[in-house]
Amino acid sequence: MARAAVFNLLRSQSKQLISRNIHSGYPCRVATWSHTQCAKSNFNSATSIFTAQKRWASQAKTTEDDNKISIGPRKDREDDKDKKDAGIVYYGPISSTLKKVKMLSLSTCCLSVSLGPVITFMTSPGMNVILKGAVASSVIFFSATTTAALHWFVSPYIHKIRWKPGSDSFEVEMMSWLATYIPRTIKFADIRPPETNRPFVTFKANGNFYFVDTEHCHNKALLARLTPQKATNESALKNI
Repeated sequence: MARAAVFNLLRSQSKQLISRNIHSGYPCRVATWSHTQCAKSNFNSATSIFTAQKRWASQAKTTEDDNKISIGPRKDREDDKDKKDAGIVYYGPISSTLKKVKMLSLSTCCLSVSLGPVITFMTSPGMNVILKGAVASSVIFFSATTTAALHWFVSPYIHKIRWKPGSDSFEVEMMSWLATYIPRTIKFADIRPPETNRPFVTFKANGNFYFVDTEHCHNKALLARLTPQKATNESALKNI
């Protein structure tokens, strides 16, 4: 009986000890799990902050590169331009300048036609109406004349030439009255000497005059075909 009592006492003490260890270890596991979750949350927050800082630094660098002054187009933009303008063998050196001048001339002409008479008739109430009409008409006529003269002067100017070597035709871009580019296709067989005293004319084709800046046309084969008479005369002079 004594042995059975001792055995029961030991068994009950061992159960109590195991129960205490289990209950005491549960908070540890809860604390460990909470610490792990907290560490994961802090890591995710740090990663998000680092990603945001990296994105901001990249954008700041791009903005800084765009604000830098550089000579000529940037390499990435130049590559895009080359892909877009594939096949172009000639650029008019003052094409952008002519476009700006023409847009300015058109703007002043429109303002003169629309606001010139209004301003003239609203000012100087004592002036004769006929005289006011003459002044307004003179302003409109002068503005329209200068705009037409500018268009006549720069209309033969070729802004771009697209040509594939071996082709019997090429495409040019001309400028219209409204300063927009108009494509035209010209065959080499239609090219004729200008036979006129009009300035800045290189050749004539289909009744229209065209001008190419020979100093900036680096494709000599194309230039020789655009100016056949000039090339023949130069070769004849060399033979003499």
